[in-house]
Amino acid sequence: MSFSSHQNKVCDLYDAHESKFLTPFQRKTLLKNLQADLQPEYRRRIEIMLLADMGKSQAHICEIIGCSQEMARYWIGIAEAGIAHKWNERRIGRPKTINQQYLERLQELVSHSPREYGYAFGYWTAQWLSKHLANELGIEISDRHINRLLKQMGLSTKPKSSPQATDAQNQDAGITICDLQSNSEPSFNWSFNLIQTNN
Repeated sequence: MSFSSHQNKVCDLYDAHESKFLTPFQRKTLLKNLQADLQPEYRRRIEIMLLADMGKSQAHICEIIGCSQEMARYWIGIAEAGIAHKWNERRIGRPKTINQQYLERLQELVSHSPREYGYAFGYWTAQWLSKHLANELGIEISDRHINRLLKQMGLSTKPKSSPQATDAQNQDAGITICDLQSNSEPSFNWSFNLIQTNN
C-alpha cells in the first residue's frame, strides 16, 4: 500500500466517526494537515487528537501511535480544551536555554565576589546570579533553577566557613578586659562623683 493510499484510508476512518470534542472546522483542518507532508512529531499530535475525538482511550492511543502517556495526555487535553487548531503553534521539543557557556559563566561568577562586578554586597544570591546572567547572556531562568544548577555542579551561593574562621569571628565579636586602656590615676570627675555619693 502506498503512502498516499494509507493517508486516504486514515482520513476515511476519521471521517466515519462522530466528533466528540472537535468542531467541524478543527476536524477538517486536522484532516487536511494530516494529508500534508509533516514531520512525524506533528503527525502524532494530529493523530492523537483525532483518535481522542473518536472516543479512543489514552492507553489505546498510545498503543496505536506508539507515543508516551504524557504526550497523549497533553494533546488529548488540547483537543478537549477546544484549541486543536493550534496544533503547530507549540514547537517540537523543549527549548534548551542553558548551554555550556552559561554554566561556565555561572561557575566563574560564584567563584568571585559580586563586588568584583560592581555590586555592593559581598555574597551572591540565586536571584542576583539569575539577574546578572540574564543581563549578560540574555538567558532568563528562575532563581530556583539557578540553585538546582549550582547543586548539580557542587557549588553554593553560601560562603564556606572553616572552623578557624569561625573561631576568629568569635574572638572579634566581643571585647575582653585586656583590650581596654587602663589609666592608673583616677580622673578628677570620677573622684569628685565618688565623694559626692558618699556624703
